[in-house]
Amino acid sequence: MGTSRMFRIFVVLGSAFMILLIIIYWDDVGASHLYLHTPVSPGPKIPHPPPHHHHHHQPQTSRTPSFLSDIDAFVNQFLEPGTGEPTDPAPADTSNQSEKAEERYVPRREWKIHLTPVAAELRDRQEQRRRLLQEMCANDSVAFPGKNRSFDDIPNRELDHLIVDDRHGVIYCYVPKVACSNWKRIMIVLSESLLRDGVPQRDPLAIPGDLVHNSSMHFTFNKFWKRYGKFARHLMKVKLKKYTKFIFVRDPFVRLISAYRNKFELRNEDFYRRFAQVMLRRYANQPTPPASVDEAFDGGIHPSFSNFIQYLLDPQTEKEMPFNEHWRQVYRLCHPCQIQYDFVGHLETAEDDAEHLLRQLRVDNVVEFPTSHRNLTASTWESDWFSTLSAEARRELYKLYEADFRLFGYDRPDSILNE
Repeated sequence: MGTSRMFRIFVVLGSAFMILLIIIYWDDVGASHLYLHTPVSPGPKIPHPPPHHHHHHQPQTSRTPSFLSDIDAFVNQFLEPGTGEPTDPAPADTSNQSEKAEERYVPRREWKIHLTPVAAELRDRQEQRRRLLQEMCANDSVAFPGKNRSFDDIPNRELDHLIVDDRHGVIYCYVPKVACSNWKRIMIVLSESLLRDGVPQRDPLAIPGDLVHNSSMHFTFNKFWKRYGKFARHLMKVKLKKYTKFIFVRDPFVRLISAYRNKFELRNEDFYRRFAQVMLRRYANQPTPPASVDEAFDGGIHPSFSNFIQYLLDPQTEKEMPFNEHWRQVYRLCHPCQIQYDFVGHLETAEDDAEHLLRQLRVDNVVEFPTSHRNLTASTWESDWFSTLSAEARRELYKLYEADFRLFGYDRPDSILNE
């Protein structure tokens, strides 16, 4: 009996020691030698390797999945049944199938190496945007909730917009109404988390919209605790240090117009029940709004843009629940003062920025950013949309989103605020 107990103690101590060795190895050696096609240390300043170095990365193809799978399998030995993703029963077709993809992974054709540098003006643009973020985060005159907290102080639930692609060493913080559907498609293609007939999906536009926004398709920071337990924060910091982190933003007021048009001028049952009915009752003299979105639209009833802004400015709104992600401030979604982004894209320069980013990641021959032919909300429409608001409401709204304007270099809309 005593011998058996001593054996179990030695097994537990040995296992704990092995976990420490894995974490130390991960931290010291880093992920830069473990991922297939791109250097994952942050910083667009790192030059592309010369062509003849490219061939040295090929033998690592088979090592990558096994190392990552071993870590997951080892950590899951210490989780209760049903709490570790790899040991859970396999979900339906919409599940994250990245591990299966790795098992069936077939090396791609030779990846091209760029011999010509990125245009100086594009490099300068990124340098200016990154520098502005650093300056605004250090500037005491720019104040907003959560600005001075540490990364460790950010709750896990507020890290659900940070999507991780371990295959290429990329972290993307998605902002709704800023082309996030297409960037999520890109991340699914890069991470190979969607299989079709056992082969990773290569065409972003072939990914159905319901899967694009299905949380099981993306490995986000808020899922780290479930997979890595008490080592989650440590691994987050390692990846933040070594991976390329990017974000796309747009003019905050134009983003609000886009959110309103998409969620309240189109038939959306979920948003009608969760938000539109509240707006109609509180601000549109509709004490008993229609029960369904179809009934409301058939009767020509929906909240106005002015009702929507009233809802945002009403203190009762945030008391009941945090802003929905479609109109939540970017600084609350992506924490730019705690995370040093390597690439800051603007929707207003999306075409150039997307090409620059994919080239910087050296995946531009594998995937292209889908061009959208849909009507985009134009910044020139702002004065028309905001003309229905009082001057006081416009100024209050600017205060609510001022941090996003200043952090990301958007001019104060004086023409709207001073009308």
